[in-house]
Amino acid sequence: MSMDELFAPMKEPMILGAAISIVVGAVAIVAGLTYFKKWGWLYKNWLTTVDHKKIGVMYILVALVMLFRGGIDALLMRAQTAVPENGLLNAEHYNEIFTTHGLIMIIFMAMPFIIGLMNVVVPLQIGARDVAFPRLNALSFWLFAVGAGLLNISFIIGGSPNAGWSAYFPLASTEFSPGVGNNYYAWSLQISGLGTLMTGINFITTIMKMRAPGMKLMKMPMFTWSALITNVIITFAFPVLTVALAMMTLDRQFGTKFFAMQDGGMDMLWANLFWVWGHPEVYIVILPAFGIFSEVISTFSRKNLFGYKSMVMSMVVISLLSFMVWVHHFYTMGHGVMVNGIFSITTMLIAVPTGVKIFNWLLTMRHGKITFTTPMLWALAFVPIFTIGGVTGVMLAMASADYQYHNTLFLVAHFHYVLIPGTVFGVLAGYHFWWPKIFGFRLNEKLGKSAFWFIVVGFNVAFFPLFILGLDGYARRMYTYSADTGYGPLSMVSFIGALAMAVGFALICYNIYYSFRHSPRETTGDPWDARSLEWATQSPVPEYNFAIVPKINQLDEFWYAKKEGRDITAGKYERIHMPNNSGAPLWMSGVMFLFSLFFVFSEWTLVIVFAIATLGFMAYRSFENDEGHYIEVAEIEATERRLRGEK
Repeated sequence: MSMDELFAPMKEPMILGAAISIVVGAVAIVAGLTYFKKWGWLYKNWLTTVDHKKIGVMYILVALVMLFRGGIDALLMRAQTAVPENGLLNAEHYNEIFTTHGLIMIIFMAMPFIIGLMNVVVPLQIGARDVAFPRLNALSFWLFAVGAGLLNISFIIGGSPNAGWSAYFPLASTEFSPGVGNNYYAWSLQISGLGTLMTGINFITTIMKMRAPGMKLMKMPMFTWSALITNVIITFAFPVLTVALAMMTLDRQFGTKFFAMQDGGMDMLWANLFWVWGHPEVYIVILPAFGIFSEVISTFSRKNLFGYKSMVMSMVVISLLSFMVWVHHFYTMGHGVMVNGIFSITTMLIAVPTGVKIFNWLLTMRHGKITFTTPMLWALAFVPIFTIGGVTGVMLAMASADYQYHNTLFLVAHFHYVLIPGTVFGVLAGYHFWWPKIFGFRLNEKLGKSAFWFIVVGFNVAFFPLFILGLDGYARRMYTYSADTGYGPLSMVSFIGALAMAVGFALICYNIYYSFRHSPRETTGDPWDARSLEWATQSPVPEYNFAIVPKINQLDEFWYAKKEGRDITAGKYERIHMPNNSGAPLWMSGVMFLFSLFFVFSEWTLVIVFAIATLGFMAYRSFENDEGHYIEVAEIEATERRLRGEK
């Protein structure tokens, strides 16, 4: 590929402006780190860390950056369709934006936000000092990060993917998408997906093998249960994506015909493989949010979670059904009545366990002493909005009716009414709830509630009109329309709602700065008078998590111990063994980034060089002998006194 073709995307003024702003931002960060002499601190404390809490914070930080990248894409789409025959974006640019918006929001925003909260909270909730495989955890994060980086550089080097986030064949083939955009798609998902699969194995092992003494499975907090079930889904679903992406790469870069429409290939094979992974993916990002809402509603209602066992069972049933509904994504693509009927029924069945959870949350709040904090507001808003998404999902599950709604904005409105309350509201509730535990101070409640109202009102203004437009026949993925269609007024309303949401997210960012400057430091470790084990630690949580690992006798042991005046972390300190930091995950991921980048452009010599380097890292790790280190008792005592505010 020539240099002219390589940087062709920057002929677009909007992309050139974005590229310049990225370069300016990068130069400012490098200059700042150099001026304040923070490179060593950054490398030692963050880039090479294997501490699950710091890795969780880095996941959340990248997720927030991706939220704004995907949010800008969304604003551009709403701006483009706000008025008829708008010329803000051309058709090709619009195709690229709706493709990257979907990819970023699902793979590089929702998932890392969820995995980040899991990293911070799950080991604390089960009384563990770390995850089962700390260095593998760091490698998982860096693989995800380089996958995100690979996708994001595509819009300035070579060209973005443009075949939709589902990349259906033959549209995603070299015949109809001849550039390197869909090579980027395959490799960014492949690299980050490997990291996610490692996370799934790591967290299943952590939860099954590292719980505190006495914590049986049915004594685990609900967020940990949701994390366990989610990671089981990950370990079954992601290998399917890995294989499908490998076949896509073979088709696009080596001329095989797995998904071709001739020579024995089957384009529908891609659709089946993609959605065998893709529909469980919806529950990978929603089930942990269910766990967060359970923690938040129980805490701020001052009551036990109603129907604990039925909540666990409903998540297990949802996880099983999530693998049995994938065909509902293509009812109109030629299946018979029998097949469509079976998948229609299994799809509608998911409403049953989901309904159980909704009623359990409502009954938890009944007669509770509800405190309307920012996390609780997010949980309360979730219930009615998600219910609208669920009801419209049942409408779409009916195969015969789906022939009418299919491929219209009604579908777009439905999945935003499911995924935004079911995931974004969930992670924002968890973000505000656990912030004091992570950083040792609370976010400002007034700013938090202002952001809440802007986002919730803006969301409904932005997406409810899409139900009406969809029923009126507005097909999705159209980059423009004529004034005669009558779509203009409601499209403008939708754009105004999107602007209100942008104001809300800006307030969330400002809240970090304001609270860091003005909020009092947290020394109790338990600012919400909460129930589960993570609140028994100091805030922010020290490297070793628990100076004394607690013993568990019942669900919500920490809550009952507080009411009975017991200290479940009391005891004699002993030195604690912890893993050493390592730069290997960072450097190995960097090498895999270069391997993937050169694979995208079919630069085979460099591909072989970096493939050998990757294998070299693996071989080195196989023979490396790292015994970790001990934290001595005197250091533990000093740390505990300092975090309690004692001098």
